[in-house]
Amino acid sequence: MHKIVLDKDFKELEDDIVNIKKIFDQSSTSIHKARNELKIIELQGIKCVVKSFKIPHIINKIAYTFFRDSKALKSYNNAQQLQQLQINTPQPIATIEFFENSLLTHSYFISHYEPYDFTIREVFHHKVEDLKQILKEFARFTHYIHQKGVWHVDYSLGNILITKEPSSYRFSLVDINRMKFGRVSTQEGLKNFNKFWAKFDEDLPIIASEYAKIADFDEHKATKIVLQEAKKLERMVGIKRWLKGH
Repeated sequence: MHKIVLDKDFKELEDDIVNIKKIFDQSSTSIHKARNELKIIELQGIKCVVKSFKIPHIINKIAYTFFRDSKALKSYNNAQQLQQLQINTPQPIATIEFFENSLLTHSYFISHYEPYDFTIREVFHHKVEDLKQILKEFARFTHYIHQKGVWHVDYSLGNILITKEPSSYRFSLVDINRMKFGRVSTQEGLKNFNKFWAKFDEDLPIIASEYAKIADFDEHKATKIVLQEAKKLERMVGIKRWLKGH
């Protein structure tokens, strides 16, 4: 048994989506493999990114089947909502969920492949030119999505695609199954920069200052908030690593 949600502009892909498990398993074009796996797969001449979500454990199988949307369906719905808000994210094409014994097992989110020049990871690792300009534009982009009422829970190194344009940079959100929609205050927005493992004395002050200018907020206070949140996360991760080692 399966459930499929397919964008009306991609009806010709329905047969391929229904057979995506087989197509995915036969493909050797993996671009990321950890808890979930992503592959670039061409379907009917359309270059797609197919994300296969890890099979959930029994409690989550029950939860995703009866009580809440699966991560794949959340990704699709969030992508639709982001596009309605005029926030860049790869075009959502479909999601499909497979069930065994009436419980969710495999689930996939299919989106249009979006070419890009680099991710925010390369920026914070200082592997790009125009570093200061990109950081400032990234701060403005982040303020923009917050003003639209979008909070990306997994706002981190691999989840922002960047494309160089003639006089600026274009940012696009990926890994979007965990998002919140609603009012985002300036102080809350500043806390959204805590997962980038950025340089405390270089990158984060630039971002905080630019965000504060746009938000008409005190720059010194903004920098303090950003640094505090980043250091707090660093300490928490350090403690977790220490506990695992003992």
